[in-house]
Amino acid sequence: MKIDILTLFPDMFQSVFTESIIKRAQEKSIVEINIHDFRVFSKDKHHKVDDTPYGGGEGMVLTCQPIFDCVNSLKTENSMVILLTPDGKTYKQQMAYDLSQKKHLILICGHYEGFDERIRSLADLELSIGDYILTGGEYAAMIVVDSITRLLKGVIEEESHLKESFNNNLLDYPTYTKPRIYNNMEVPEVLISGDHKKIEEYRLKESIRKTKERRPDLLEENIVQKESR
Repeated sequence: MKIDILTLFPDMFQSVFTESIIKRAQEKSIVEINIHDFRVFSKDKHHKVDDTPYGGGEGMVLTCQPIFDCVNSLKTENSMVILLTPDGKTYKQQMAYDLSQKKHLILICGHYEGFDERIRSLADLELSIGDYILTGGEYAAMIVVDSITRLLKGVIEEESHLKESFNNNLLDYPTYTKPRIYNNMEVPEVLISGDHKKIEEYRLKESIRKTKERRPDLLEENIVQKESR
């Protein structure tokens, strides 16, 4: 997979993409991640990429030309362009799975008070990582890239992410490690029983219990999906 990211702050990505799992995925050539400062595409003599909004208002707005030219220089028939914006579709785990099947993603990071509305015409998909406002789309891009990269074949064991939270709209079950007793808190007996069937039943029940307590909306989604099917 190839991922191109458009940003005004390329240095923000250096420490994130040169550590841990994402670093190893790049070293194995499973994913190629390129960061592009779209300021270099500006035709303004001062390399401006923003201007005041028509109709007045606070702040500065990203202009069309640098972003259009940058995207067009990268786009191919296999590309999917994603605009990271607070009013986009809410990002969920199933979307990460779907995007991990693509060959080429182009992520556009917004900044300042927003972007010229015509930039939306470039996007095949608009994404939001939640109902809150960030200083820019860079953090959202990091989250999207991380969540997709770990799903690519050869990055981590497939079983690891198949049993994680949000698969089948359930939160992950509780996990424990040594010591068996710590501060008078003991590991559930079933987990050391060696009975794999009972362990799987316990984990499923705990996933349902945890989801019911913390995210009942996920269970409601499950019901709606089953009724729809």
